Amino acid sequence: MSKTAIITGGSRGIGEAMSMKLGELGYNVVVNYRSASSKALSDAIAAKLQETYGVKALVVKADVSKADECKNLVEAAVAEFGDKIDVLVNNAGITNNSNFIDITQEAYENVINTNLLSFLHMTHLVLPYMVNHSSKEDQCSIVHTSSVGGLTGVINQADYCAAKAGIIGFSRAIALEFAGRGIRSNVIAPGMIMTDMLRGVNQDELHALAATIPEGYIGEVSDIAGALEYILKAPYLTGQIISPNGGFVLM
Repeated sequence: MSKTAIITGGSRGIGEAMSMKLGELGYNVVVNYRSASSKALSDAIAAKLQETYGVKALVVKADVSKADECKNLVEAAVAEFGDKIDVLVNNAGITNNSNFIDITQEAYENVINTNLLSFLHMTHLVLPYMVNHSSKEDQCSIVHTSSVGGLTGVINQADYCAAKAGIIGFSRAIALEFAGRGIRSNVIAPGMIMTDMLRGVNQDELHALAATIPEGYIGEVSDIAGALEYILKAPYLTGQIISPNGGFVLM
């Protein structure tokens, strides 16, 4: 039987790489996006998933910082692919990059709602479609994208770091609560990864940034997709953090 995966924020950067990895692994993929500007990107990913891997793909617009839109997303997935969800990748995220004394309450609440509460919303909604179908032999998996910012402080990222640290605590609690019931929960905490945001940085600044990493270079989105593949194929792994970061943060 075909399997189903939902990924939030799956239309670009790390999300796109993980969406394609899910297709490569044989999952039908529900690709979530939020802004109208990402629809074309999401549609292109869906077409590529179908053409390259022969899987089905569903594109769903939803602002996952809002519980009602998370509900619509999960309901759309179930209507399309049935009432078992095998994988949930909580990946949606934003950042303010602002000094905490200057930031507005609305801005930091938006980061917390998107980067943390959306993970709670989606997990709460998806778990019933996992717990009633999973077993030791047929596991379901929840994978949360955190950040090295959740492992250590980052200047001008207090709200972001708070959310990313919260993800780790949440994932560990879910791992313990559902251990032995065929549901695993793990975290990927990326370090500096080459995305569109970094490609737009001054090249001298980019080289200086790379020099702060022990391995001497900035990672690629494929490094994060590879971590996702490992987690999905590792039945004895739960409650853990995998952090591809080139030695920038040692755990």
